Amino acid sequence: MEKQIFTNEVILSWLQYFAKNTSLDLEHVKMIDITKKNKNVIPTVEAHKTTMVFTNAGIDDIFYRLWSAGLGECEVWYNEGSDPCGPILHQQIKDMIDRGINASAGMLILNPNARNTAKIGLSNEKFQRGSIHYVGSEIRAIILNKMAVDPQDDLVVIGGESIAIEAALQAPEGSVIAVEYSRADRSTLEDNVSHFGLHNVKIIDHVDDEAMKDCPKPSLVFLVASASTDQELRCLVGINPNINVVIYTLDFKVAANIQNTLQELGLADVETIQISVCKLGSNNTFKQEPAPWIITAKSRV
Repeated sequence: MEKQIFTNEVILSWLQYFAKNTSLDLEHVKMIDITKKNKNVIPTVEAHKTTMVFTNAGIDDIFYRLWSAGLGECEVWYNEGSDPCGPILHQQIKDMIDRGINASAGMLILNPNARNTAKIGLSNEKFQRGSIHYVGSEIRAIILNKMAVDPQDDLVVIGGESIAIEAALQAPEGSVIAVEYSRADRSTLEDNVSHFGLHNVKIIDHVDDEAMKDCPKPSLVFLVASASTDQELRCLVGINPNINVVIYTLDFKVAANIQNTLQELGLADVETIQISVCKLGSNNTFKQEPAPWIITAKSRV
């Protein structure tokens, strides 16, 4: 078992250090230990006014990444060593972009502009450009509502690049396995993972028992229907018979026939909806966007 650097005693000693050396209110502090896997610093700092980050040595670009994400005005309280003692320092992130982390330590990041609200249906302009044609933000918001992602969920997202990013933001204590068959789409998704500072996304190029053997058992799968949908569903239900399913398709025949497949796999409460979005254009006429069907199903357990 990997040795835990920041035990309860160590965390308490850092809290006492900051309590003694600052006038900060630590009542609502959010703690995040990024020496563990799948911890997302940028979304956490964006959502909390006070974040205590426990980090190990050797991270050279943490402050640069925070600055690149628009968090340069945030203030960092820290010391120069690896123990909670000695003088305490503080600077804005924009003045620390050429610094790295050279010792395992705790630090406080203050973000007075934090908004602790769920991000659902991000504007497409927020995502990195590349090979991917993103679904409209309004449709994505409805899909995410149907997915009902919990913070600890482990998910599989197949062919839904922007869905994978938003699901990862909503599951900071869980993980997202993003499946992309296209090399170009995988590259664009990697750019988005880096852009949003996510560490709980793993990208793979197909679904089968071998590809999934080292992945967490998924509680939910979102997939864009394709020729391999039946194989993907059978594999994932075999891994977790209690998995919940959300399917996106523009094909009416798929929407009409998928219910039989889902029921054969032991899934119930199948629901199919169609989403229609119209937008007013510059010439005062409404433009109809593609109207997908969204199919959801739950395990019988």
